[in-house]
Amino acid sequence: MMRVFALSDIHIDFDANARWVSALSRDDYQQDVLILAGDVSDSITQLERCFDGLAQRFRKVFFVPGNHDLWVIRDSPEINSLDKFEQVKRVAQACGVTMSADVVDGVAIVPLFGWYDDSFGVPGPELHDAWMDFRACRWLAGWSGTDISDYFIGQNDLSDIARGKVTISFSHFLPRIDLMPDFIPMARRSIYPVLGSSRIEKMVREIAPDIHVYGHSHVNRDVKIDGVNYINNAFGYPYEMKISRKAMRCIYQTD
Repeated sequence: MMRVFALSDIHIDFDANARWVSALSRDDYQQDVLILAGDVSDSITQLERCFDGLAQRFRKVFFVPGNHDLWVIRDSPEINSLDKFEQVKRVAQACGVTMSADVVDGVAIVPLFGWYDDSFGVPGPELHDAWMDFRACRWLAGWSGTDISDYFIGQNDLSDIARGKVTISFSHFLPRIDLMPDFIPMARRSIYPVLGSSRIEKMVREIAPDIHVYGHSHVNRDVKIDGVNYINNAFGYPYEMKISRKAMRCIYQTD
């Protein structure tokens, strides 16, 4: 039997989160797969340490970077977030963490790269001032949010995706805004423009998975929409006790 676990937004720059990851069993998951849907750390050293530890604990680890992983605020000024993306890919490969699609025991797992654009609304001046990405990421001169989204969407090649008896796709960013629950206060909805992109949902529909895992919002969800089971199992910040489960979650297991 193989289990597939989903986790995102572990933010190991927080000591409590790093301790939780370090305390994961080194024996219990040796036959299992982990889908890690972004936001580990903007520190390459921390990222490498985390990847190495998880790769030793799981049979296979799949990963897509989140926005925090591409921050360059602590890097040298000549490094931009596209350079950081390449660094993340090299570290993942060196640690045995995969960022490409594969089939494991009949389960097809498909990482989807993306970024937020104007799909869920246009960020206003207040959001530009408050949202850390607008200061912590660096892009090519003159690039707009659409250019950034174009770049990451272009990293996906769905022309030859292997199929399994079960298919699970995953992204860091939300593929559709209706994944946000109704209980979110109106005041908190001002961040919706930076949560995701409908272009990710278009890829989800092309793949037609049984399950799609995502992260970023820190709001744990398990909801079926238009035939796809959408799951967010974000660990979140230490103080986010109500919206995040802070536990491993098995989303599928083979017979």
